[in-house]
Amino acid sequence: MASPSATGRRHHLARHTAASALLAVTMAVAACSSGKDTGPEPVAPSTGPAAPSRLTASPSPTSPADLAGQRAVAAYDGLWHAIAEASHTSNWRSADLARYSSGSALQVASGGLYADHYNGLVSRGAPVLHPKVTSVSPTQAPTTVMLFDCADSANWLRYRTAGPSFTDDPGGRRAVTSEVRLHQDGSWKVTRYAVEPVGSC
Repeated sequence: MASPSATGRRHHLARHTAASALLAVTMAVAACSSGKDTGPEPVAPSTGPAAPSRLTASPSPTSPADLAGQRAVAAYDGLWHAIAEASHTSNWRSADLARYSSGSALQVASGGLYADHYNGLVSRGAPVLHPKVTSVSPTQAPTTVMLFDCADSANWLRYRTAGPSFTDDPGGRRAVTSEVRLHQDGSWKVTRYAVEPVGSC
């Protein structure tokens, strides 16, 4: 993971929401560190007689690791969606940021949005995400999930709200590594993330 940095929109993914809404805010390479260091259709109606219904076997129960991975991905998606939405008005106080993140991740996200607010910038669009689980620990009772994403920020750029025009650096595909943890209230939240430069994946 890259060390935290929230400069420049080119890492729109990282910073605008701080380090980076999942890539809809700041495109600054940002690495959030929290706590201990962790390495890495509808079917057309039938015109014929209805087919007899069949009982299908229910799928085998999902493992704790699978469930944790699903919840971690949902938190990650939720955070970037919140960042993207907040970036449209540079609302660094958006309550949804704290809903999906905590610790360094929350600080980086809200900090990036505040910087854009201070500089009279807002964003349009949103990043395209493809998160994948890379590790879950411990396996039987997971509390930490690591994710990797090759996110695309090409359609998530910043604009000046007034005054001279602002030309943002072009977006693109960026590697994003994130840590998501289980909190005491049972929620999963992104606790840190790092967004690499365009072309890193």
